[in-house]
Amino acid sequence: MDNRLYDVIHRRRDVRAQFTGAPVPDEALHRILSAAHAAPSVGLSQPWDFVLVRDPAVRGAFHEHVQHERAVFAATLDGDAARRFAGIKVDGVLESTLSIVVTYDPGRGGPAVLGRHAIADAGLYSVCLAIQNLWLAATAERLGVGWVSFYREPFLGELLGLPTGIRPVAWLCLGPVSHLETTPDLERHGWRRRRPLRDAVHHDRW
Repeated sequence: MDNRLYDVIHRRRDVRAQFTGAPVPDEALHRILSAAHAAPSVGLSQPWDFVLVRDPAVRGAFHEHVQHERAVFAATLDGDAARRFAGIKVDGVLESTLSIVVTYDPGRGGPAVLGRHAIADAGLYSVCLAIQNLWLAATAERLGVGWVSFYREPFLGELLGLPTGIRPVAWLCLGPVSHLETTPDLERHGWRRRRPLRDAVHHDRW
């Protein structure tokens, strides 16, 4: 048994505050994107694309949008939840070296996508597998990844000039980090605790 894969899986973190801004070597970026592109996909549709975002103006506009959406979410909280959320950083858009936006094209491989006829979201699941591959590969390269989800899809689609029908699934911040935390941020900040595995395993029926 090779324990290195398990080590990478358990070291992976959603990074927000530890980016150094140092460059990502081109060879490492190519390996990471190749790993993402090697993900399995329903009907071999490969419905993902990767938009590499380095332009400071684009990143600045997105960061401003994220801060607005953070404020919208914060306004729904009160008491302890509001206090906990106030101390949580939700993005590393400006501090990371670059961003990768992973998109979903539901028309890729169509009109008949083998294996998707009964589960419409199977293509979206495929994109998530590519994202996980990317994340684990970046972790193996000693780089950090942060998934930013405080955005509205129409805004991001317009910002990046995405064709009609293409969905942005993830804005991922990528870059060297000072360190990876041993405990996930949301757990460290008291937002939520990880469920024990025994609570998630069922046998034969729920």
